[in-house]
Amino acid sequence: MATAKTAIKESLLGITVEPELSTQTKATFDRNARQDEATGEKYMTEEDFVNAIAPDSEDYHKIKREQYAILFQVADRRKKGRITLQDWGTFDNLLGKPDAEYEIAFRLFDENGTGMIKYEDFQRLYTQNKGTDTIPFDWNCEWASLYVGSRRYRHDITYPQFSQMLRGLQGERIRQAFHIFDTDKDGYIEPEDFQRIIMETAKHKLSDHLLENLHTLCNISTGSKISYANVRAFQNVIREMDLVDLIIRNAIQKSEDGTITRTDFLNEAARITRFSLFTPMEADILFHFAGLDAPSGRLSITDFAKVLDSSWQSAYALGIGAAGAASGAADKAISKTRSILHNVLESAHHFALGSIAGAFGAFMVYPIDLVKTRMQNQRGNRVGQMMYKNSIDCAKKVISNEGPRGLYSGVLPQLVGVAPEKAIKLTVNDLIRGHFSDETGKIWWPHEILAGGAAGGCQVMFTNPLEIVKIRLQVQGEVAKSVEGVERRSAMWIVKNLGLVGLYKGASACLLRDIPFSAIYFPSYNHLKRDFFGESQTKKLGVVQLLTAGAIAGMPAAYLTTPCDVIKTRLQVEARKGETKYTSLRQCARTVYKEEGFKAFFKGGPARVLRSSPQFGFTLAGYEVLQKMLPMPGSESEGPSIGGHAEPAVGLQEAKAPLTYLRSRNALKIILDLDENFGRPKFPTDKGWIPLSGMRS
Repeated sequence: MATAKTAIKESLLGITVEPELSTQTKATFDRNARQDEATGEKYMTEEDFVNAIAPDSEDYHKIKREQYAILFQVADRRKKGRITLQDWGTFDNLLGKPDAEYEIAFRLFDENGTGMIKYEDFQRLYTQNKGTDTIPFDWNCEWASLYVGSRRYRHDITYPQFSQMLRGLQGERIRQAFHIFDTDKDGYIEPEDFQRIIMETAKHKLSDHLLENLHTLCNISTGSKISYANVRAFQNVIREMDLVDLIIRNAIQKSEDGTITRTDFLNEAARITRFSLFTPMEADILFHFAGLDAPSGRLSITDFAKVLDSSWQSAYALGIGAAGAASGAADKAISKTRSILHNVLESAHHFALGSIAGAFGAFMVYPIDLVKTRMQNQRGNRVGQMMYKNSIDCAKKVISNEGPRGLYSGVLPQLVGVAPEKAIKLTVNDLIRGHFSDETGKIWWPHEILAGGAAGGCQVMFTNPLEIVKIRLQVQGEVAKSVEGVERRSAMWIVKNLGLVGLYKGASACLLRDIPFSAIYFPSYNHLKRDFFGESQTKKLGVVQLLTAGAIAGMPAAYLTTPCDVIKTRLQVEARKGETKYTSLRQCARTVYKEEGFKAFFKGGPARVLRSSPQFGFTLAGYEVLQKMLPMPGSESEGPSIGGHAEPAVGLQEAKAPLTYLRSRNALKIILDLDENFGRPKFPTDKGWIPLSGMRS
């Protein structure tokens, strides 16, 4: 019966339903609450509340743990100095709202809970809780009157007005403080005054690195003072820290070495922002503070972390002293060693892929190379002696007499030699170019020719033995066809038969061919990339452009060095019975000219041109495919990058702390924009927050 009466009463008069509390909310309350001995009811004191929202394990070197007691005033709705489970549940529910941080700040000043803040109440709360030495702030200024009304027409402050006022308050505090310290009214203040302004208005939001070096802001200009423009630009940077972090990450991911310049930052900012464009002075300030320990101008994510991450501390600030600093140095050394090892492994990986791709390119054009060699070795001083009319006729007769496999006679030495040949040639060219290039990468053209020629000369000591074996294998098919009883020889038989000295037969002609070839090829290739296709630090060429540049550069280099290649082939091929034997470079050139004429020096020239261009294309295409099929081990875990560079995550990342703590901390950051000393114990009450009704326990 009683139950029925209660139900009827509730349906007629209504009932206040408290929000249903989650298991986690109840567990947090039970873990931190204490029990009233008289009533048995559980409750939280201010100390218990701080333990619940601010775990001991979190970082409090910016916002002191005692300042979290401010939020107890919001949770203690009935102003009894203690909160019940329902009070805690209401506060926890408030923390879950999307605008919790601003609403908590509003409720701190709305002590009556009416949804409106009287200006007089706000002024009293601000005055009795700010620090004694705080830089004065004029609440009668024109800026403040836009939110609270002028002196004659004060009005109550709504939640939207209050939150928007807090949004712009820090900038106005900095502006007013600048005017106070600008005693000469010339628009400049001393670095020490600027440091005090930022310490009072933004200390709770900035890293120790920034705070310790604030006075160095004067160094971004020629004078020794700091202008209002400098101060405003600095304030804009710290207000857009999250956006700055995003821009830096995007720019670094597109960087090949994991570092960026001021220009890279501004270019990336222009790409990903529409309205929040950064001025040159703002970029200068960012790079000034991030680059204090790295004055090269190229900065990594680690350099920027000291500016972007407000929790950043030096080793000594962390209290680990010299031993910790030494440990940090050791960690850096280990990291550097790992980086060097990674670079070595990466170079080995690229070399392996380049070798396979080079072998693939050489294999695809090898039939052209074989035709070229046979055309060059063909002697035409007597009628009926010429076996081939032209290159096409040569290819047909090789297939007809020796089968398709005949086009690949001697391919093995070519595949073996392509890797060291390319490695030696490219490495020597890059080393010499790097030595003679200036800081911008420009090089005098004679030095370009020297670098290319030296690269071609260095490869001969390794490639000449492979060349002579390859050539003898290439021509032995036609010897076996024209002379009965001649058996085919293997590569090993040729090596043993020639001996060490014999393997370097024709080396002078090989030098005479490879030095001018590389001296023509490398400068032409680089000038085509830079001057014709417009390659620069900000523009990377595509595969088609690289292929075209390589093909064009290879044409004159291949054709103009054909005479040297003809002489080399004649010297290295074993003379048949009745044929002239060549004994030296000069004797060979003189004999060929005398017996066959000047045209003989360009035999196989078109074939050399046709071989060089597609070989480069096949090699480059093969390299691109292999990079996708066989990526560097471990690179898959780094996520997608644009030829990029990955670094450890710092700054803008998902926080791991409890959401209750994070929301409470963010609310305090907004509240402390009013005054850095809010929540600190004050003499003589020793209380962190003094409400309107006076001191409470």
